[in-house]
Amino acid sequence: MSQSDKKCVMVIDANLPLGVIANTSAILGVSIGKQAPQAVGADVLDASGMTHPGIITVPITVLKGDESLLKTLRARLYEPEYAEMQVADFSNVAQSCNIYEEYILSAAETPEREHTYYGVAIYGDKKKVNRLTGFLPLLRA
Repeated sequence: MSQSDKKCVMVIDANLPLGVIANTSAILGVSIGKQAPQAVGADVLDASGMTHPGIITVPITVLKGDESLLKTLRARLYEPEYAEMQVADFSNVAQSCNIYEEYILSAAETPEREHTYYGVAIYGDKKKVNRLTGFLPLLRA
C-alpha cells in the first residue's frame, strides 16, 4: 500500500484547555511517529545546503472530539478490523504523571474503562480511517 492510500488523523477533546490540546497533539505526534516510522520522509536539503529533518509524508488532520466520542473511538480501535492501524492515545492517566515510570505503574493499576482520553492518533488505510472519523469536524481554535 502506497502513502497515497494512507491517512493520519488526530482526534482531540475540544473541551480541554488550549495548552492541554497542544500538549496532547505533540505527544500523539511523537507517539504515532514511533508507531509508523515509514510515514516519516527523508531529510531535505534547502537551496542554501542546510538540512531539514524529514517530516510526515501525509497530512495530519486534527479533528474535534469530546470525552464520549474518544472513548467510543478508542474502543473501536481495539477491534480486530483495525488491528493493522497504528494508534496512539493520551489520557488522564498519562497526563497525571510526571515521569514515565509513574505512568507505567499508574496504567497497570487503572482499568481501561477508567481512562479518560484526551486524544487519539490514527495512521493507516485511508478508507478505514475515513470510516472511523470522516464525519468529525476540524478542531479549530
